[in-house]
Amino acid sequence: MIKYGLDRVTELRFRAIKPSIERRDHQWMDITLRFELEADTPVPDDLIDFTALVICTHSGAIAQIVPQDEGCDCEYQFTVGEKEQITNFVMLPHIQEQIHKLSSLS
Repeated sequence: MIKYGLDRVTELRFRAIKPSIERRDHQWMDITLRFELEADTPVPDDLIDFTALVICTHSGAIAQIVPQDEGCDCEYQFTVGEKEQITNFVMLPHIQEQIHKLSSLS
């Protein structure tokens, strides 16, 4: 994770990811992710309730990946490696299937 204004970078490694997928509107799906991290990559001490919001289209294409604390944007951003881990998870067939099922509901 990269904290705005600092040059220190830490790379989180996700052991497990738990998604919550919701249809926002006719264009966007919101996926809230909760993480179980590898022991040697702890969440920064100043984050209270760390999650990520992944915004994607109804077809499952990712538009944005945003780190959050207590459900709000925070002063951190994900590294390229963290984004790759999240993208790989969201692209898993069973996650894409859930997105497509929710997008077909009227």
